[in-house]
Amino acid sequence: MRFDIITIFPGMFSSLFSAGVIKKAIEKGVLEIRVHDLRDYTTDKHRQVDDRPYGGLEGMVLKPEPIFRAVEALKEPEGSVTCLLTPQGERLDSGLAEQLARSRQLILICGRYEGVDERVIEHLVDREISIGDYVLSGGELAAAVVVEAVSRFVPGVVGKEESVRHDSFTAGLLDFPQYTRPREFRGHRVPPVLFSGDHKKIARWRLKKALEKTLARRPDLLESRQLSSEEEELLEEIKRERKDS
Repeated sequence: MRFDIITIFPGMFSSLFSAGVIKKAIEKGVLEIRVHDLRDYTTDKHRQVDDRPYGGLEGMVLKPEPIFRAVEALKEPEGSVTCLLTPQGERLDSGLAEQLARSRQLILICGRYEGVDERVIEHLVDREISIGDYVLSGGELAAAVVVEAVSRFVPGVVGKEESVRHDSFTAGLLDFPQYTRPREFRGHRVPPVLFSGDHKKIARWRLKKALEKTLARRPDLLESRQLSSEEEELLEEIKRERKDS
């Protein structure tokens, strides 16, 4: 899979993809990540990428011409999706990341200043994506988040694909607690069920803990989830325990 990132600050990405699973995936040829300076697609001597907005508001807006030139130069004929990183976009979640991972190419446009000319959104962009209900100075960090989230669903990026299926949100629930050695640390002990050797009990404990955490922190995820009979039973158990405590 190929990512093409369009930005006015290409230097921000110099170290973001030089470690971890992303670096290994690039070395294996599973991922290709290219960062493009938007100013390289200007035609004036000042390499201007922004201008004042019509209507008299403060701030600057990214001009349409260099963005159109960049996308049209980079876009592959098939399997390409052009995305604008903006607080006004659809919220990035696990489902959207998995969907985008089916593309051959993602072009990520990093917004800046007061935004981009609306004609870019109306006539060039396929999807607007937000990573949360807050505002950053630009879309560069958001683009890095998209690359990381989407890449995990690309076959061959994560060593054990089973670990992706058990990630928070991928399974539709927040993750269950994880423990490693030692069994006891400063008086805090690992739950005995985890070294009981009973895989069914361990699986049930993990499911219960995931449901418990999701109910406490993200109940909205449960509202949209088709619960299994075991999950319904465990949720009732959790609610009873809450009531009794």
